[in-house]
Amino acid sequence: MSQLMDYYKAIEDSSASMLDAARREDWEAVLRYESACAVLIEQLRFQAQRQPLLPEQRRERSRIMQRILRNDARIRCLAEPWLARCEQLLADRLPALH
Repeated sequence: MSQLMDYYKAIEDSSASMLDAARREDWEAVLRYESACAVLIEQLRFQAQRQPLLPEQRRERSRIMQRILRNDARIRCLAEPWLARCEQLLADRLPALH
């Protein structure tokens, strides 16, 4: 297994942890995992410039990316009601501009 694939799998693991945290409505944990993903993605970008993937690795990367995208969609569905509540709280606290 290449180091590059290890990054993809680590991002997928972090994405799954984000989804678990979102299901628990632990938004602070979601943000922590999101930050970890951002660091891993930057490291992945750097390594990807130096290390090409073999055909089988590209297929596995595609499967991993599809799982990450599904996790992301599920997280967004869970977060939307929470975001709407936050927006409403802010709207209630801020004076209306005329």
